[in-house]
Formats: sequence, C-alpha cells, structure tokens
Amino acid sequence: MAGKAYGGRNRPRYSIRTIWGLAKSPELSLDDEDLYGIIGRETGKDSMRKLTQGEVDKVCRVLSNMKDDVNRAERGKRTDEGGNPQTEKLRRKIYALTGELGWNNNNDRINGFVKKMFKVDRIEWLTVPQSHKLIEALKKMVDRKEEGDAGENKET
Repeated sequence: MAGKAYGGRNRPRYSIRTIWGLAKSPELSLDDEDLYGIIGRETGKDSMRKLTQGEVDKVCRVLSNMKDDVNRAERGKRTDEGGNPQTEKLRRKIYALTGELGWNNNNDRINGFVKKMFKVDRIEWLTVPQSHKLIEALKKMVDRKEEGDAGENKET
C-alpha cells in the first residue's frame, strides 16, 4: 500500500494525534511542558503545527522508544504479570516452589534451570505443558530437600 498510509520507504506516517496519544499513554503520562521539551530537543521547533512529516515521524519514534523502555523496565521486575497469560497461575506455583528451595532471590537460577530443561530463556515463555513438567520437577526437588533436612535433624 503506497500513498498516505505509508511513505516511500514502507514506513508508517504518523500524525500529531499519534504524538499526543503516545505522550498521554499510561506508560509516559507526559504533561504538555515535557512533551514540548522533547519536540524542541528533537526538532528545534516550539509548535507541533510547524513540524514536517519527517519531524512528526521522528518525534513519534522517540516517544515510542521511551514507552518501550518503560515497558522493558517493568518487565525486568519479577512479577506474575507479562509472559504467557495461560501460565500465570502456574508461574505463581513455580515461584512458591522456588521459594521453598531458596531460589527466589536469584532470577538467573530458575531461568537457567528452565533453559537447561526446555531450551527456553525465561520462565514467562513456557507453555502450559512445560510449566506442569517444571512444577513436577520442582516438587521432587523440594521433597528431596525436605528428606535431606529431616535426615540431618535425626543425626543431631
């Protein structure tokens, strides 16, 4: 599709409305002063109406990258949000089991275990069957740990 929707290089053409939408998104929530500061920094202009289409596109890319950075930072935190929505409850069970193993202070440990077992980089990307297999493996590890702890207590 050529024409208004796409520029000569198959890039989307943004509008002033898109700038406002990105700026007021929940991730950014920029006030007018901050938005115009970004526009001034990127284009040297103080009015959106004076922007060329290329400048509008540039401002939209900058705002979009800022929004992505916020989303990326939020995903970096260990929460049950994000990832495969079908495995959200299963991940809660996994986190409970890793807590019993003492792994909750180290995301790399559970993600390394997941990578070794399933060749998947992050726990959030597991499928439902993979999550069930992981839960069963962690249950066995917790049982072995408890048996080891009980054996140590008998000796003392």
